[in-house]
Amino acid sequence: MAVLSANNVAKSFGADDIFEGISVDIPHGAKIALVGSNGVGKTTLLHVLIKADEPSSGTVSHMKGLTIGYLPQRPQLDAGRTLWDEMMTAFDDLRARETRLEALAHEMSVSEGRDLDALMVRYGELEHAFEQDGGYDYETCTQQVLQGLGFDVSDYGMPLEHLSGGQQTRALLARLLLESPDLLVLDEPTNHLDINAIEWLESFLKTWPGALLIVSHDRYFMDHVITTIWDMVWGGIEVYRGNYSHYIHQREERVERRLKEYRAQQEFIAREEDYIRRNIAGQNTSQAKGRLRRLERLKRDTLIARPRTEKNIHLDLKADLRSGDKVLMTYNLCAGYDPAVPLVTAPDITLYRGEVAALIGPNGVGKTTLLKTLLNELDPLAGSSRLGAAVLPGYFAQAHEGLNPENSVLDELLLVRNLPISQARNYLATFLFMGDDVFRPVSTLSGGERGRLALAKLALDGANFLLLDEPTNHLDIPSQEILQAVLDSFDGTILLVSHDRYLIDALATQIWEVQPGRMTVFEGPYREFLKAREAARQADRDATRPAADQPAESRGQNGRAGLTEYQRVRRVTNLEQQIQALEARLDELSAELEAASAAGHVDRVRELGEAYIAAEAELNTALHKWETLMA
Repeated sequence: MAVLSANNVAKSFGADDIFEGISVDIPHGAKIALVGSNGVGKTTLLHVLIKADEPSSGTVSHMKGLTIGYLPQRPQLDAGRTLWDEMMTAFDDLRARETRLEALAHEMSVSEGRDLDALMVRYGELEHAFEQDGGYDYETCTQQVLQGLGFDVSDYGMPLEHLSGGQQTRALLARLLLESPDLLVLDEPTNHLDINAIEWLESFLKTWPGALLIVSHDRYFMDHVITTIWDMVWGGIEVYRGNYSHYIHQREERVERRLKEYRAQQEFIAREEDYIRRNIAGQNTSQAKGRLRRLERLKRDTLIARPRTEKNIHLDLKADLRSGDKVLMTYNLCAGYDPAVPLVTAPDITLYRGEVAALIGPNGVGKTTLLKTLLNELDPLAGSSRLGAAVLPGYFAQAHEGLNPENSVLDELLLVRNLPISQARNYLATFLFMGDDVFRPVSTLSGGERGRLALAKLALDGANFLLLDEPTNHLDIPSQEILQAVLDSFDGTILLVSHDRYLIDALATQIWEVQPGRMTVFEGPYREFLKAREAARQADRDATRPAADQPAESRGQNGRAGLTEYQRVRRVTNLEQQIQALEARLDELSAELEAASAAGHVDRVRELGEAYIAAEAELNTALHKWETLMA
């Protein structure tokens, strides 16, 4: 049974038809991605499907009692709450039941006889249901989700109004994940996440029990989470089974098949029209008239429309000059702004011609700072870097700082190369700047339009060493695919900063991973890097795994092996006393944390949060030991 169904849905704004004839279903547990060019109407369709907007025609049906969690691109949260308070709204029902249990416990402490027996039965029923619904671990789950999405413990007490737009998006996403709705609808959920957070979200959504509908430009994310693709073309939707990579192959095959069918029908029509023209007035006039009637019926009822081609950018990156074999060399390089706290300490590197190095790491770790240092826009804190012989660098800035907001699109292009106006306009048209668009000020352009203009300027540069800072940001999927193909055929060298793992996986020959204060270089493609990283993490897990998780013969004092019954009972008693003390400590810390949050003492909240997590970990360890001894 579907949780949501749309039948022949259409949406218009005035005389403009956004889409029509859309009929789709979202089954239980489905994981669907809605893809398509920018401006095709994806967000509008989401609003219609979740009934935030009415369709112009057609119907949308929801399963009875359906709960929907919706993440818009620009969320607005209650400014009066802290981040932690916002997360706790996901558990209003559990917290109300928790308060009821506390009240029952108090009643039991002052009751006796049959009243006490009845209260104990009632308490046991409520407590069992509370435990089954996650009543004893919802705060732990909240911490895991917040940390997975890149929040630090020190952020928990921060008022929502002090969060950036990206942080507010992550906060709403965290709350929706904690609420566990039947249908989760996410509009560009990875836009404000770094690679670590995206990987965590992937892992979380792979086991998501509800239905999932997302709009995304993250192809790698869709490859690892999605099982159905809705391709929104101008006017309607085409459904493809499988992940993004399967969709690409199926789409190419479908377009090729339709083009063959169209051409075959056009050839048939041309032959029929030629026969009719030659015989309509001759001795075969009856046959010609019969063919004419059949041809008119075909054109009316079963004529195949020519497959529509989308307007995409036409990008051509060519180096004007061949560089030397050694393109970039660093020695004892430190990049940052404060000599006492360098952002990046790089190993000695030699980047050779033709290589593609992908610079990855969390947000704010210093990747852009390192790029600007390599370009000599910033002085190094220590060490040095230099470019090789005949190296011509070309820089694509993430925020497009090189664009003057006062200039027109045409003026910006002419700064790179003084072309004739007609030639410059024709060139800009290949980047989808048509007609009077070329006279628009840069300040009026969207993020995607600024990205296309920056790429247009870069393509004219003739650089043989490209330093690209998030080049696929704001680009729709067709433009990303074109950019990837062009970079793949580029005959120079590339240093790529990106969260686009699909692009990294396709292009990178080595990975530069930046962590706070340091950088490591992995010689090899992204897939091999992931394997090596997972192997290292597994080795760390094995080294720190509690003894109780190890085979029985290797257990020490934490397991039951080798203990007499007297020793076991004595340890159980000691652990129960320890558990009781830790639970009391957690109650104290919780109260202090709530008071510090209410008072806005951020440093105190961070200190108490760390103490709470440490005490909770100690409690979990003690409980694990107790369960082992009681088994």
